[in-house]
Amino acid sequence: MSTLTIRYLGGPSAILEMGGVRLVVDPTFDPPGDYPVGSRKLTKTAEPVLGPDDVGPVDAVLLSHDQHPDNLDAGGRAYLAGVPLTLTTEAAAGRLGGTARALPTWEHAELPRPDGGTLRVTGVPAQHGPDGTEHLTGPVTGFVLSGDGLPTTYVSGDNASLDVVRAIAGRSGPFDVAVLFAGGAQTPLLGDAHLTLTSEGAAEAAGILGAAHVVPLHFEGWAHFSEGRDTVAPAFEKAGLGDRLHLLGVGESVAL
Repeated sequence: MSTLTIRYLGGPSAILEMGGVRLVVDPTFDPPGDYPVGSRKLTKTAEPVLGPDDVGPVDAVLLSHDQHPDNLDAGGRAYLAGVPLTLTTEAAAGRLGGTARALPTWEHAELPRPDGGTLRVTGVPAQHGPDGTEHLTGPVTGFVLSGDGLPTTYVSGDNASLDVVRAIAGRSGPFDVAVLFAGGAQTPLLGDAHLTLTSEGAAEAAGILGAAHVVPLHFEGWAHFSEGRDTVAPAFEKAGLGDRLHLLGVGESVAL
């Protein structure tokens, strides 16, 4: 089986390479500071590890959504203008234009591989908060990556629902790798409700997915995360899944 290499760039951002195809997840490049979301703001607390010019050539961007600056900031928006393809929600594709393409739930995009095969990218559901809050948080998508000789990989996007995870596992699982957005994000918009998986929820999701390897994203670098690096490993150890967890430092890579 081909190797999947993941480089964690901080926040939700990562570079994925598999089967000779190079992908960027939720590009963010802006410096620390306050970023408006309507009448509210999100506070970034960490410097970016790379600038857009340091990423190198990519085949596509996997963009979970565009409406929140912790998933697509000003630097990320500018970066999209130079990539050949951005796969995202229908709403985001309509707003972004350019090379952004909607990838509806359970539909596929085929990316050519240097060996003559293809990498299939499937849009999968994501729920950015509790049931019934999509009108407040907006649409989000996740992705499943698959292909002959490639590790089947789930990229969750900003999903908070384990029922959504169960639906994806039932249709596309089991998975070799799960890239899970965690951090238990909270904002005044929904009070104490979580907009992404908590550490405990990420561990439960890993078990549901049957994932042999788990790489968390979106758990540090912003003030609205209610949990972080110090809670992820204990949650996986408690669930008996500590050997599956790859908790990367910012800028670090893992080959799976």
